[in-house]
Amino acid sequence: MRPLTSEDPRTVGPYRTLVRLGAGGMGVVYLARSAGGALAAVKVIRAEHAADPGFRARFRREAEAAARVTGPWLVPVLGTDTEAREPWLATEFVPGPSLGEVVGTGGALPTATVRALGRRLAQALVAVHHTGLVHRDVKPGNVLLALDGPRLIDFGIARHENATTLTATGAVIGTPGFLAPEHASDGTPGPPSDVFSLGCVLAYAATGRGPFGGGGGAGALFRTIHEEADLTGIPPSLVPLITACLAKAPADRPTASEVRETLTAGDEEGPGDPREYPGRPGAPDPRESPRTAPAPWRMPAGLPALIADRSAAALALPDPGPPPAAPAPAAGPSHRSRRGLLTAGAALLAGGPTTAWLALREHDTTAGGPPTGSLRTPAHTIGLHADLSGPGRATGLAHQRGMQLAVADHNAHENKAFRLALRTEDDAGNPATALRAADRLAADPTVVAVVGPTGHVLREELVAQYGAARLALVVVAAGTSTVETGTGLHHCVTRPLDRALVPGMISYLTRTRPAERVLLVEDTADAGLGGHLGRAFRNAVPAQTTLMGQRLARGGGDFAVAARKAVTGRVDAVVFAGGTASRAALLATALAVEAFTGTRVGSGPALGPAFLREAGEAAEGWVFAEAYADPTALTSARAFTAAHRRRFGVPPATWAAEAYDAVSLITRATSSTSASGEARKGIAQRLVRTEHRGIVRTLAFHSTTRAVRYENGIFLYRVENSRPRFLGPYGEV
Repeated sequence: MRPLTSEDPRTVGPYRTLVRLGAGGMGVVYLARSAGGALAAVKVIRAEHAADPGFRARFRREAEAAARVTGPWLVPVLGTDTEAREPWLATEFVPGPSLGEVVGTGGALPTATVRALGRRLAQALVAVHHTGLVHRDVKPGNVLLALDGPRLIDFGIARHENATTLTATGAVIGTPGFLAPEHASDGTPGPPSDVFSLGCVLAYAATGRGPFGGGGGAGALFRTIHEEADLTGIPPSLVPLITACLAKAPADRPTASEVRETLTAGDEEGPGDPREYPGRPGAPDPRESPRTAPAPWRMPAGLPALIADRSAAALALPDPGPPPAAPAPAAGPSHRSRRGLLTAGAALLAGGPTTAWLALREHDTTAGGPPTGSLRTPAHTIGLHADLSGPGRATGLAHQRGMQLAVADHNAHENKAFRLALRTEDDAGNPATALRAADRLAADPTVVAVVGPTGHVLREELVAQYGAARLALVVVAAGTSTVETGTGLHHCVTRPLDRALVPGMISYLTRTRPAERVLLVEDTADAGLGGHLGRAFRNAVPAQTTLMGQRLARGGGDFAVAARKAVTGRVDAVVFAGGTASRAALLATALAVEAFTGTRVGSGPALGPAFLREAGEAAEGWVFAEAYADPTALTSARAFTAAHRRRFGVPPATWAAEAYDAVSLITRATSSTSASGEARKGIAQRLVRTEHRGIVRTLAFHSTTRAVRYENGIFLYRVENSRPRFLGPYGEV
């Protein structure tokens, strides 16, 4: 739930809006309260879409159809106004998380839970298909988990089986990775398409990943059409059913009713009442609840507590006050221009894989006739190689959002030489999966460069993979690398690595808080980074500074020794040369016990959640040198931050602004050629010869070593009130 903005309505029909639940290219979904106090999810369509008579006709038809569909595992429609300036549709509010949230956080579900999930979703589809509708977007994000079972939501793109499509030519509606092959071919999506999507959802629930890889976009659809599903890890009892659901030919798939029968027959409680299934003599309306009790819903661990918390939070929301006054326009034509470019067209590619695929199809002249208007502009694709479903998904998501805004910004230019699209491949933080993701990006001839991978370690074998394909790789976040110096001519790193952050630490101890006596605590348990930092610090410390040393062994006893040495040696500052946050916390705690009050400095990954959590009050005052900035504190990134808040409802996370600058750097280097076949050739060489003034800093590279210039790329943070506060570039602090 995200707060309302100044642009959000305070009332929609009979409902008072409370918070935002989500937003996309078509509109915004609000949590709202009726006059009687009932909560509802109200979907409001943006006025620019509603102005299209065809779109309004489609929304009117689908709202009426959705109101007719009822069933125990569907969310009922409470009300709608299809003739309002901004049409809206209200459904019952379900406080549970989506299947995507639960699996993304906790991993694959137990087999029994997957069977119960599939049985209920199949029953929901039986009800949908019984009314002549096709859902067309069955995916984990459209499955909400409640205490008594799942709910299938979002009929915003459902349509009648035989209805004429009212969407744009060449548009594919749905989410790649969970779409049936016929969605991207000449076939007409029908009930078998929903069954295919259901099979994808069940495979995701059972394994934690989609059967056709991650990343979405054209790559996912290509694999869906031409490759067999990856069913590794699916419980054997579910393999035959999921395999049948994922048949390439629609006629080879079971019906939703047959899926329900199969899962019911396999339940421990035995098959349900045969009268439950449609198509048999005397069968009841399939929209009704079954006459026999279904197999019990086996809730994922922690779900009841999460639902209780969300319910309490929703019920406690007060009615919002009047919208805040609109901010005064910024002075200066250059600032208005920057802000306008960031916000204009910001929805393009920002809605996730579905929108990304729409943008790609927009430039495919074979998909629906010759291009018109701006579609004559050449199109290039920038790849994002990210961890979006593994342990580093927060960093991957930050990259994705920053790049989405950069692509939208570029495409908003009226006189652009080419348009941009974004293709994402998810490696889930797995080195083997990363190599396959690189293969897929390299095989796409429209991809001119790749940003990523988003993990902390840049691996030599991955750089070699992109190098063999002669595809430029722009690395934003990796702090360490296994690539030997002088190799990997097709990649450039836009940040100083962790071992190169020492100048920021030295500057703080010589310019900001001058220290005459310094204790260097070198962590031998982190031999790689700790050794690099220790050597670099000893080589760079000014001659007039007295430097004392203390090594930390792998155990924990040396922390107290180091702290006592700092006090008895009367040092002005302690420097932690290591990259393990929990060990930095042990040193901070030991110094606090000894009542040391001097300067305390660290670098890179030592400032992590574990440091703040485990050090507690002992973390206060520590200063760290980092390679990322806080865009919310940079004047140059003000427009970017505002656009990010508007689009995603939250301030930009770490690395989002740097990813934005990486796209701009690639765009600047690509602008020397507009030919699709030439843009990819030699772009790596152009990247390191390009100087780009970004929203975070100026990106420039040494001509001989190809290394990024770090002079304005090291930033300082100080822990205050249990949070890191951005101080600025080290040369300006």
